[in-house]
Amino acid sequence: MPIARDDLLAIWLTLKLAASTTVLLLALATPLAWWLARTRSRLRAPVAACVALPLVLPPTVLGFYLLVAFGPQGWGGRLTEALGIGLLPFTFGGLLLGSMLYSLPFAVQPLQSAFEAVGRRPLEAAATLRASPLDTFFHVVLPLARGGIVQAAVLTFAHTIGEFGVVLMIGGNIPLQTRVVSTQIYGHVEALEYAQAHWLSAGMVLFSFAVLLALARLNRRSTRLLG
Repeated sequence: MPIARDDLLAIWLTLKLAASTTVLLLALATPLAWWLARTRSRLRAPVAACVALPLVLPPTVLGFYLLVAFGPQGWGGRLTEALGIGLLPFTFGGLLLGSMLYSLPFAVQPLQSAFEAVGRRPLEAAATLRASPLDTFFHVVLPLARGGIVQAAVLTFAHTIGEFGVVLMIGGNIPLQTRVVSTQIYGHVEALEYAQAHWLSAGMVLFSFAVLLALARLNRRSTRLLG
């Protein structure tokens, strides 16, 4: 069965969303994970709880509050309109925002674990060589935590690929604009187009299996290196 143009466009938009989410989220999650790994502040527990909230919160709840906050009457909507960005709901920007928030723990937690595993000894050794904190972070911490960085990137990318509730609430299901693979499958099922839904769903299953297999091999390799 030939692949329909709408399906190809949905796949392309999904890959674009996943790649954008991964790049931006890694840039934001890295300093946050480093702070969580190093701080003794009383704010650590509340911040960690907020980061982990998407793990237990129904995605439709998160999508609903994003829709309210960034709608015409919400504080976020008034802010984005004042900045000349316009309203985010039912746009790619809205999808990106929702995906970043919903995938936040999948980026922060592997990074935090990797930073905690580095320990204090490499940092103390770098300090004796008069390395600045910034040099130590980029030339000592990040190379030692590369396994966690790769894991965070893979998990974030894969989790974004499979999102449904958040993207449907904040982005809707608009062709060429916000229709990703998960909502495309939903549309096929609604239209009783089971053949198209089958091949897209099968692709998602194979992709998910490949991601889990890659993570298992990465974890095994990291364990051997540490051992």
